[in-house]
Amino acid sequence: MKIGVPKEIKNHEYRVGLTPGSVREYVAHGHDVVVETNCGAGISATDEEYQAAGAVVLDTAEEVFATADMIVKVKEPQPNEWVQLREGQLLYTYLHLAPDPDQTRGLLESGCTAIAYETVTDNQGGLPLLAPMSEVAGRLSIQASATALQRANGGRGVLLGGVPGVAPGKVVIIGGGVVGTNAAMMAVGMGAQVTILDRSIARMRELDEMFNSRITTRYSTVNALEEEVFSADVVVGAVLIPGAAAPKLVSRAMLSDMKPGSVLCDVAIDQGGCFETSRATTHAEPTYDVDGIVHYCVANMPGAVPLTSSHALNNATLPFGLMLADHGLAALQRDANLRNGLNVHRGKITNAAVAEALNMTLESVDEALAA
Repeated sequence: MKIGVPKEIKNHEYRVGLTPGSVREYVAHGHDVVVETNCGAGISATDEEYQAAGAVVLDTAEEVFATADMIVKVKEPQPNEWVQLREGQLLYTYLHLAPDPDQTRGLLESGCTAIAYETVTDNQGGLPLLAPMSEVAGRLSIQASATALQRANGGRGVLLGGVPGVAPGKVVIIGGGVVGTNAAMMAVGMGAQVTILDRSIARMRELDEMFNSRITTRYSTVNALEEEVFSADVVVGAVLIPGAAAPKLVSRAMLSDMKPGSVLCDVAIDQGGCFETSRATTHAEPTYDVDGIVHYCVANMPGAVPLTSSHALNNATLPFGLMLADHGLAALQRDANLRNGLNVHRGKITNAAVAEALNMTLESVDEALAA
């Protein structure tokens, strides 16, 4: 199979779908790899390194899309990319279709087969291709929020760790999954006061043990959510419903009772965001103000640290990518976890959460593949 890697074009996105090391693995499996020139510039990987790994370097993204059987990316295809996809071509990347009807229609019209990293599962029901970027985003959420809290950036002027004689800042994390856990690790390490809201008592027990009572856990009710949000200096939205749009947990009306200059950091923005006032931002302009509350809603947070992120992502995506390259569509029949990653196939939506979020017709994976 011919594997294609275009350069990412989303605003301030520096990650790359395949590192030179991953290219070597595809080549070792007998596949051809074509990459767009300078695709690895964001991780300081040169065209010469890709060539040494066995790739052919092409001058334009158009050549990559035109010649490849499978496109490997990081972020969802942009409008001028999805029009280059074609029937029978595999797309392997993050998609986040639930809040994005335009991209969904573009993929449906292309006839391609689109596998979303964020809905591929493992044998324990986890999301192994989402997890590494959730780890990065969770840790970055505290780094970014601490910066946004600085007075010059519109924040309250609070140092999260405090100093002797001055109380630390309070960080409230909504959701105790991978993002929330990694956010808590960073916040605790900085010396902040940390509360995690969740609805799984079993998970809260795990978090209590993990952090040795250095955090507070609370069952997430309306009252508990309001109490914690209103007293917070930073609120991190870390909720996830796999494949579906994120629920809106903090309303605009609640902002008036929050501390002026406090920060809302919405890590769920890829899935539409979990704050009513969230809208996607970029690393070029990461924050904005609503009713005196600083919002940080960058939709590709791990893109800020592309060297770490690209290698972490490749470690996770490589085994499934090789499976697709080695076996084509048959890989979806051979591996149930990879099947769960199929979101679009030849004009049909095959993921239930996406279909429900967009009010579109769902076709079963079996029916879609049989057709």
